[in-house]
Amino acid sequence: MSLRAVKPESVQKRLKALFYGNSGVGKTICSLSFPKVYLIDTEKGAENEQYTKLLSKNGGSIFQTSDFDELITEITSLLTEKHEYKTLVIDPLTTVYNDLVERIGLKLGTEFGRHINEANKHMKHLCSLLLRLDMNVIITSHSKNEYGTNMAVLGQTYDCYKKLDYLFDLVLEIQKRGPQRIALIKKSRIEGFPDGDSFEFSYDEMTSRYSRDVIEREAVAQELATPEQVTECHRLIALLKISPEMWQKWLDKSDSANFSEMPKSSMQKCIDFLTSKIPQGV
Repeated sequence: MSLRAVKPESVQKRLKALFYGNSGVGKTICSLSFPKVYLIDTEKGAENEQYTKLLSKNGGSIFQTSDFDELITEITSLLTEKHEYKTLVIDPLTTVYNDLVERIGLKLGTEFGRHINEANKHMKHLCSLLLRLDMNVIITSHSKNEYGTNMAVLGQTYDCYKKLDYLFDLVLEIQKRGPQRIALIKKSRIEGFPDGDSFEFSYDEMTSRYSRDVIEREAVAQELATPEQVTECHRLIALLKISPEMWQKWLDKSDSANFSEMPKSSMQKCIDFLTSKIPQGV
């Protein structure tokens, strides 16, 4: 079999960032300073006049919910429909996650942490959609103490789905020091934000470290698999007796929870592959 590796090429990715910190440190103000924000306000905190003015000034809109299913619906629409928005802000995700854990706990029980495990599966699905979204994505989170040996407080961390930081290129802890808002870089895959560095937290400073052109470009909608494609894929899988392990890899590769959520082009590749495996005469 021939080798399939290709020469690496840099890709200008949308900014995907997690901001966490105590109440009042400036997470929301900076987030709403990004261009054309679609704000999902989970605590009705953006009803204050300073937030609504900033949102209007930058061409943004607001949708209020703490329901996980409604959140998925909005993000899927942003992924697949043509719109003017450039930045998705979920402020904060902590509320949605806690509500999801509680709701699943009432349904399934809490023995052995089963409610948390199930909630985390839902969160993994959410994060996959966010990574596919051709928009800047900013998630804010409450903070909580991080403990070490003998319950010694090591500092602060985000209060949400534990693997949230694995999925984002930039994680910032926001602190207020006198009149200044300071961002501490807790994790970074971006050259302009070196790990362990700190800077004055503002939109202008963020764009000076990242590509303004990438942040401010128009979003491109993604076309999902058609119902006809999904039906054909299921037919071919059954015909060829394709193992769940194999087709699950296809879903994972495309960051999809099911075939209906797979990009149309990726689905067609699956269909073409399966069709090529049909024995002649069948």
